[in-house]
Order: sequence, then structure tokens, then C-alpha cells
Amino acid sequence: MSQLPKSEAPRSAEIARSAEARLEVLTRINRAVAGTEVPELPAYPQSAPLSREEIVEQFEDRILDYRAAFTRVAAQDVPGAIGAALGEVRRVVVPAEFSDAWLPAGIDVVRDAPLLSHAQLDGIPAVITGCAVAISETGTIILDHQGDQGRRALSLIPDIHICVIRAGQVVQTVREGTEQVAPSVRAGRPLTWLSGGSATSDIELVRVEGVHGPRHLKVIVVDG
Repeated sequence: MSQLPKSEAPRSAEIARSAEARLEVLTRINRAVAGTEVPELPAYPQSAPLSREEIVEQFEDRILDYRAAFTRVAAQDVPGAIGAALGEVRRVVVPAEFSDAWLPAGIDVVRDAPLLSHAQLDGIPAVITGCAVAISETGTIILDHQGDQGRRALSLIPDIHICVIRAGQVVQTVREGTEQVAPSVRAGRPLTWLSGGSATSDIELVRVEGVHGPRHLKVIVVDG
């Protein structure tokens, strides 16, 4: 019969003791909860409903609180708003299905078709996308990467993200927002949730922007 090397024997004994202890804990938990009734979940908190105008105003307040830019325009003014958001940036990438009617003149538009490499995306300073839904209470934008939103890499690599949102896409609560994208989740599509530009902080609470996505988020809400 083969034997474990002496150096491995203590380790094996330690693993066995750990497994026995874990089993004992789980057994005691099962005995403790046996026959107990599952308590009812508390009611989901409901916010006082807001009007359509109040929802958009609340969304603006949250977006600005995240230090992102916010502009609200009529449909015919979208190209001008995008041009203003780009500033001196002249080269942008857009999803293959993003509307030409919303793009300003005088910029170099790169369509993500055929798909660009990550290195190519890294060389383009800005991206313009739509969204699936936005949530006013939290200032959150959700992308499910269909249609005019493009694939996930588009909204993560360029330094500036300009997101064009129709006013009707802004809902009040997180629950409403998740219900909107539930079909995408069931279909296995990825989601990206944005609340301001990419930022994180270390243990000293020093804020660092652009660690895992665009540093600058610019939101354009379109009426009509």
C-alpha cells in the first residue's frame, strides 16, 4: 500500500479535520431550522410616484451629483448637443445601428462594423451610444447592448461616453428599470449599469477616475 510523503500527511489530516468541522456546522444548522416557517418578506418599498417631468428632473439631479454632464434637448437639436459634448474631439466610434440623423457634421465617425479591435477602440477618444433604460432615483443608466448601444467594449474603452437617452426611457425606480431589462437577462445578454463616469477610491478615500471605463460621462436627454 502506498503512503503519503511525510510532508503531505499533516496537510491531509488538516483538510480532513476542516471537512469534518464544516459538516458538523451544517448539520447543526439543518437541525436548528428544521420545521421552522419561512418568514414573509417585507413589502418592497414604494416611492411616491412622480410626474414625467419630475422624473426627468430627478434624473438630471442625480446625474449632476455623479459629476457627469447633462443636457436636455428637442430631437432636432441632438446633433448640436452631441457636437457641444464632444468639444474639440473630432473622432468618435458609434454602434453600427446608431442613427445618422443624430450625428453632427464635421466629425470622423467610425462605425463598429466590422468589429474593431480593443487596440483600435483605445485609439478613439469618444463613443456615442443609446441606452436600454435609465433610472431617476439613482441616476443609473442601463445598457443591454442591443441596437444603438453596441457591444459592451464600446462603452468601456473610449475615454468619453456620450449617452443619448429618450425622455420616455427614464423610469423612476430601480424595480421599474430591472423589469425593463428582464427579457434581456433571460436571453443571456450582458448588462452594463452606469452611474456617472468610471471612478473608484482607495482606503484613504482618494478618488481615481477612469480605472475601469470612461472617465467622462455626458448624458443627453431627448424630448419628443
